[in-house]
Parts: sequence; structure tokens; C-alpha cells
Amino acid sequence: MKVHPEEQTVFEVCLVVPKRKTKKEDATCDCVEVLENSFRKVGFIVERIDGVTDEFMKLAAPLEVLGKAAARLEMKKRTHIGMDLLFELDEVDAFVRQPDGSLFSWSERFRCYDHLIYGIVNENQSAVTLKCDEEEFQWKIGESLVRTLESKKIVKQIFPLHDEIRRKKLLGNWALNWWNLTGQPIDEVYSYFGAKIALYFAFLGMYTQWMLFPAALGLILQLVEFGSLRLLVLPIFFISIILWAIMFSQFWKRKNSALIARWQINYTFGGDPGYRLSGVDCTSLQVPVELIKDQEMDKRKEKEAFQKIEWFGRLRRVRNDAIVILSIICLQLPFELAYAHCYEVIQSDVIKFGLTVLYLFAIQYFTRLGAKMSVKLINCENYDNNEKRADSLVYKVFGLYFMQSYIGVFYHALLHRNFTTLRQVLVQRLLISEVLENVLENSLPYLKYSYRKYKVRSKKRLEKGSPQGKILFTSRAEKEYLKPSYSASIGVELEDGLFDDCLELALQFGMIMMFASAFPLAFAFAALNNIAEIRTDALKLLAIYKRPFPRAATTIGAWLNIFQFLIVMSICTNCALLVWLYDQEGKWKIEPGLAAILVMEHVLLLLKFGFSRLVPEEPAWVKANRVKKAAQAQDIYSKQLLRTISGGEKALNNVKKTE
Repeated sequence: MKVHPEEQTVFEVCLVVPKRKTKKEDATCDCVEVLENSFRKVGFIVERIDGVTDEFMKLAAPLEVLGKAAARLEMKKRTHIGMDLLFELDEVDAFVRQPDGSLFSWSERFRCYDHLIYGIVNENQSAVTLKCDEEEFQWKIGESLVRTLESKKIVKQIFPLHDEIRRKKLLGNWALNWWNLTGQPIDEVYSYFGAKIALYFAFLGMYTQWMLFPAALGLILQLVEFGSLRLLVLPIFFISIILWAIMFSQFWKRKNSALIARWQINYTFGGDPGYRLSGVDCTSLQVPVELIKDQEMDKRKEKEAFQKIEWFGRLRRVRNDAIVILSIICLQLPFELAYAHCYEVIQSDVIKFGLTVLYLFAIQYFTRLGAKMSVKLINCENYDNNEKRADSLVYKVFGLYFMQSYIGVFYHALLHRNFTTLRQVLVQRLLISEVLENVLENSLPYLKYSYRKYKVRSKKRLEKGSPQGKILFTSRAEKEYLKPSYSASIGVELEDGLFDDCLELALQFGMIMMFASAFPLAFAFAALNNIAEIRTDALKLLAIYKRPFPRAATTIGAWLNIFQFLIVMSICTNCALLVWLYDQEGKWKIEPGLAAILVMEHVLLLLKFGFSRLVPEEPAWVKANRVKKAAQAQDIYSKQLLRTISGGEKALNNVKKTE
């Protein structure tokens, strides 16, 4: 099996086990020794490192070992003729390599690691007795060794390791590269972090690049005094912004399709093999397997059983959605309106600023409580795969944050029509929330890391019985182990920190779009923030957090639908703002200006839903390659089927002749 020059064997996964209190002479029964020997038999390259209080076992898999695992997993990979075929170790040259030259993507490699690590089972005729210090336990027949050790708290954690060479390269040309404001090495990000994170950064980069146009328009409106023409300029600005947002969402779909085609990701991908909800038994939420396997079940009863499962699942989702909506109306809405009213009646700007800071801190806490409740609710729902489950959670949690972020602004805009106060609120919300989010999302993980190091040092000093001397962490694996995981702030159930980053983008997009006519300069604030966001998000992934688990994906998921929803909301809210600018006396007379705004609203809504017909969601070359691949697959499968049929008939004729 040929090894590509770009494909070097590096340590990519690490296991953490506690240091043993006593040294065992009999290595055949010591569980950690058995684990290491089992890894070596599988084909792993193993390196053990002593840390301050724990021991670390780094694993590297040669290409041949990964290839055998991929073949056992029946992994499909893209071939040079454009078809996705089952991987075969002896036909490596037939498969397309990744953008970085490697045979397997990071997601595929980690899937192979997972299969190899958890695939070590007891194949003996009896249970094996294992020891860890003074404790003895049984490794039963057919059980996974690693899962047994995890249940005994011997294997503390398994996590991906950073590749120092590639990490430093990405730090230099991505996280710390301020010369190219919106450009990013997306192919390298995909090769290192996987598809889901790469798609997020591709979306963020394109969103920031496109944001420069409305930011320039907003600056012109702010700096140039139009006088009496301002009431004419604002509708033009609003129309430009809506058309910009519609075109952005449609052209992002085209770029998404092009990236997926370039990375050789299968379009028929239906689930995320790396995405797991902690503590959720997904099999219990699917259609029972016995319904399919039971051949004696009456067809009518089988149909009724499937319908019962389907409709009860839908009713549970409706019930949970109703719980979230009622919680927003009964609990969050009064709190939001009380804040908005206090802000309106308070005269001091200093007190208003302090009230906003306290409000943002308090509402973040209450909203996260509601989000955690949403996590518990979806555990009772029935979905086909974890991808749909994650989308459902996104919709529920975004509903909570939507109310938290916008209801106070709607109060000033719709009820009081106080545009001066509205601009103050928007400035404070944008500045405080953006700065607060950036500070918290970068400082809190570092504080957690520092606190964990302090706890380990304190524990080690107590074991030694002497507080003298400084305890150093010399192992890179130990330093990464002490770093926090890249997970969502509402709970580790998501195991995906992209939730917070996408939520921040969506809330920002809604804030600047829905009140664009009142505060055009908001786009300039957003553009500057997003330029910094690209670097801070890249820096925290490369330096602050553990290397994230790879997540397979073909889109940014439910977040694109949320952006589409916010565009529709923006058309309605901005038309309302323009109406109130024209109708300052509040007489609601249908004068030519007001009538034109109402007509403009309907035209923009039609454009929103009609533009998708004008601009296709995938480039022509992507569609042509997909159609070509499908035609080739049909042709090859047809020939194979004909050979199978003709071969079967010949065999049958030979049997008849012999008889």
C-alpha cells in the first residue's frame, strides 16, 4: 500500500488513564498493560507518557491499518470516475485523495480510530480477570475492552490530539493572519477539523465579505447629510439591503454545493455518524426493529403500529413546541417588557447603560435555563436521525433567544416610535453583546484551563505531602487534556460548540436587518466584529480548546432556514419603520408615500420567494458532475446485473443437463 508524501503517521488520538499506585510485576493481568498490548496487536503505534497525576496513551494508525478498518466498515469513497464505491485496500489508486493529499479525511480517519479502539473484544472462551491496583474485575466474553474500562472509570477520556505542525501552520496563515481580512484556507480547515466546522467558517467568511457592501452604504448614510432627501434615501437603502440579503442566501447555497463537490462528500448523506447526544438512547426513539423483522405480523396491524409510532412522535413534538412557546409568553415576555419600559422612563444615560449590562447578564442565565429544558424535551421526541434532532433543538432554542434579543427593541420601535431611543438601544445591544460574547467565549475557557491546572497541582502537592517546588506540565497531551471541550454553552448534550457561534451570527443578522432603516451604521459595526470573529473563533479552536471531534455535514443545517426567516421578518419590520417615519402624526392616511411602502413590501416578499427560481442552488458544473456520476453508476450496475442474471441462467442449465 503506497503512502503519499503528504500522509505521515502522527499521533491523533489520546486515552487518559490514572496513574497506578503500585507497580505490578504480572503484566498479563494489569488492565492498562493489556490495553496497550491489545492496541499494538490491532496495529496502533502506542506511546505512553507519565503526567502529573494521570498517564496518557497516544495512538497513531499507519495508513494500512486505517485502510483495513475502512474496508471492514464498508466505507464508501469517491473514485476517479466520479462514483462512490466501497473502499478496498488493494485498489487505493482508484480512489480520489483529499485536498491535502491524504487518502482519508479527518472524519473518516476518526471513524476508523473509533472502530479500532472500541472493536477490541474478548474473543476467549471465558471471562478474563483484570486488575487495576488492588481492584479486580471481569472482562466478559464479547465485551469491548475500552467500554469495560470506561465503566470502571479507568479510561477517563478519549480525545483527538492536535497535530503540532499543522496547528502552527494554521495559526500563522489563518488565526493570526490579519492581512487578508476575509480570506481563509478553507480546504486546510476542512482537512484538519472536518466538514461541519469548515462549512461554518466558509459561511462566516462569505457573510463577512458580503457585509462590506451594506457597511459602506451605512457609512455613507451616516456621514453624508441628505436633509429632506433622507426620507427618500432610506427606502432605497432598505431595498438594497433586502436584495443583498436575498442574493447572499442564494449564492451561499451555490458555494455550499461547490465546497461539498470539491471535498468529495456524498450528496446522499443522511445522518451524522459522529454526532451523538450524551445520555440518549437513540435506538429507543426509532421505529422498533422487531416490527420490521416479524414476518408473521398481519399487514394491517403492522400498518397501524407504524402509524401509531409516527403520529405519537408528531404529537410529542407539537406538545414540546407548545411548552416552549407558552414558557416564552408567560415567563420571558413580562420580564422583557418590564426592562423595555424601565429603559423608556429612565432619564439618565449612565443608569440606562448599567441597566442594559445587568439585563444582558440576567437574561443570558434565564435563557440558558430554557435552552437546557429544550434539550430535555427533545429527548422525548422521535426523529429519523440525530441531524433532525439537532435541527429541532436549534429551532426551539432560537425561539427563546429571539424573544430575549428582540422584544425590547420591538417595544421601542413599534409602541413608542422613539427612533432616538431605538438607536441608543441598538448601539448598546450591538456593542455590549458583541464585546461581552467575545470576551466570555475566549476568557472563560482559559480560566477553566487555568483552574484545572491549579487543581491538578494542588492534588499532586497533597500526594507528595510537601508544598515546595513548582509543578510543571511538560507533556503536550496532558496540556490538551486539561483544556475544555468545544461544546455548547447550553449543555454538553450537543457536544458541538458551533451552536453558540452560529447563534451569535443569527442574532446579529436579525438585529442589523430588522432595524436597518433605523440604524444603517449597524452594518459597519457588524462587519468589524465579524472580521475579528473569524480570528477569535479560529484561535480558540487551535489554542484554547481541545481539538474538536469531527462532525460530518453537507450544510449549516437549520441555521440557513433561520436566516431566511429573518429576511422575511426584516421586510415586514423595515416597512413598518418606514411607514412610521412618513406617518409622524399617526393618522394612518393612505397617502402616496405610505401606499408605495405597502406595495414595496409585497414586491420584496415576492422577490424573496421568486429569486430562488432565478439563481439555481448549485453551479452548473456541480450538477453536470452529479448527473454524470449517476449515469455511470446506472450503466455499471446494469451491466453487473445482466452478468449476474446470465450467469445464473447458465448455472441452472448446467444443473439440468447433469440431471
